[in-house]
Amino acid sequence: MLSLDLLIRLGRSTWPKDKDATDDEVFKRWGQAGSGTEGLAWYPTNFLQDVMPKPIHSHNDYWRKVPLFTALHQGCISVEADVWLFDDPAYKDHLYVGHDQAALQRNRTFQSLYIQPLVGILNRQNPTTEFYNGNSRGVFDTAPNQTLTLLVDVKTAGPETWSKVVEQLEPLRERGWLTHFSGGTIHARPITVVGTGDTPFDILTQNTTYRDYFFDAPLDKLLDSPFDATNSYYASVSLGSAIGNTWMGIFSVEQLRKIKQQVREAHVRGLRARYWDLPGWPVRVRNAIWDTLVEEGVDMLNVDNVRDAARREW
Repeated sequence: MLSLDLLIRLGRSTWPKDKDATDDEVFKRWGQAGSGTEGLAWYPTNFLQDVMPKPIHSHNDYWRKVPLFTALHQGCISVEADVWLFDDPAYKDHLYVGHDQAALQRNRTFQSLYIQPLVGILNRQNPTTEFYNGNSRGVFDTAPNQTLTLLVDVKTAGPETWSKVVEQLEPLRERGWLTHFSGGTIHARPITVVGTGDTPFDILTQNTTYRDYFFDAPLDKLLDSPFDATNSYYASVSLGSAIGNTWMGIFSVEQLRKIKQQVREAHVRGLRARYWDLPGWPVRVRNAIWDTLVEEGVDMLNVDNVRDAARREW
């Protein structure tokens, strides 16, 4: 049984101004005996019941002290996991999550950090009771039809690693929780999986009649390309490689023209525009770039500091 103190803390909507959300006492004690979070075995609806979803992507989400949950608590509708697969028989059954090999640990896997927690959340969002027997509710109580994007950045050999990703999606697939393409139509579901990095587009699109995963198309190379809403979800590119550097967060006329053109091309194809590799410092410059991208119609704001992004008025 959760303590009243824990319920109150989880329900707080105002976080200390100078602290990251993960510095809150609840997150410091996450998983510890007596905290009510032992084994991440509970997902009370009050955890997200007053959280409003926002078009924010939690870049390198696994870096957070509490991956996935911190992003969800701030309203992010997209999270990112970098996955690694190894040939060694001792490791080949798992996808390890981390930015580079030095950061990998046996207990930090695609299953433990993302798949199983999502199954737990969605099981509790879709209970079988005398009042409800469905499976369509997403992670946010305030917007149950909002899909959560799981961006999977493939770091090792594309074909083999992507095959393992598809295999490990089965707990979500068998419960009907994956957005999929079937019969020429996109069927939205609580989780939308998108492959990026070394994800092989040709293998991802081999099945022309059914797919429950999509591609992260190159935003700067959409013209005369095969990318559209039937095979892709995002269209992304590094901001610097797309338009060059800004001057203290101020975009030139030509840079704004390029952004407008790229965003327009993505939207024509039914894709969501996203720029990554945004500067995080100085904060004033970061905020100016965020504001401009949102004003120009960029669909997903790629950020490292999810708390600061969530506090802004979009």
